[in-house]
Amino acid sequence: ALRDALGPTAAQAGSENQPGRFRFDFGSPSAVPTAVMTDVEQKINEVLARDLDVHAEVMGIDEAKKQGAIAEFGEKYGERVRVVTIGDFSKELCGGTHVHNTAQLGLVKLLGESSIGSGVRRIEALVGVDAYNFLAREHTVVAQLQELIKGRPEELPEKVSAMLGKLKDAEKEIEKFRAEKVLQAAAGLAESAKDVRGVALVTGQVPDGTTPDDLRKLVLDVRGRIQGGRAAVVALFTVNNGKPLTVIATNEAARERGLKAGDLVRTAAKTLGGGGGGKPDVAQGGGQNPAAVGEAVDAVERLVAETAK
Repeated sequence: ALRDALGPTAAQAGSENQPGRFRFDFGSPSAVPTAVMTDVEQKINEVLARDLDVHAEVMGIDEAKKQGAIAEFGEKYGERVRVVTIGDFSKELCGGTHVHNTAQLGLVKLLGESSIGSGVRRIEALVGVDAYNFLAREHTVVAQLQELIKGRPEELPEKVSAMLGKLKDAEKEIEKFRAEKVLQAAAGLAESAKDVRGVALVTGQVPDGTTPDDLRKLVLDVRGRIQGGRAAVVALFTVNNGKPLTVIATNEAARERGLKAGDLVRTAAKTLGGGGGGKPDVAQGGGQNPAAVGEAVDAVERLVAETAK
């Protein structure tokens, strides 16, 4: 069935059979599309349902080849070989045990395929009762989804996709609202600037969960609100996923006085138990110890006082 779908290059490159399941390795330069896997599975089960006789006989290798028997890739054969014929469907060289007819297998369910090396793919599948039990569990899941989503099985993909789309839109709206709320603090932070040797220094810790992007936007917004040509340093901190984060920005007047954002961030991040860096105008860092945020703020203030020319 696989050769019919993919062509002669899909030759067997190995296999393993266990009660209730098997895996089959074959040659293929790329992944097998889901639609092809579905067609292959359908064809396999159609053959099983035909109740074809499985017949094995030993013959000379030349006679086997003359009859069109398919050999396993890389396998070495002697002068006498075992040929297994499955009705009018296939004829192969194989030394393994087999059922007497295809109906004995009952059902095959392909679980999926994956790469196991360059140009070699692997299909894993369930057989018989194991395949039936798998499909029964899948049916139960589908029934539960039908109850939750209120739709027929064929409608589920479209309905789930629509729900995920709405969820994504809602998450974007929440993110937008949260970002706007963070930026609302910009004016108050700018007004809280303290004078450190003639430098307007803004420090503080914003609500936990503030994203790195939002923290950066807030820092730059606050920096832009400090007017009058004053040297300005803005160093804000937050805790995200249990880890402290800082973004520090300087304006041109501050940089002319020797204050570089990258240097300040490295000092703060070291106190936080981490690292960081960036450009002289804006830099970012983080660490492992959220309890050290207060110490990091003090470290930044000391460095500003020591460095400002």
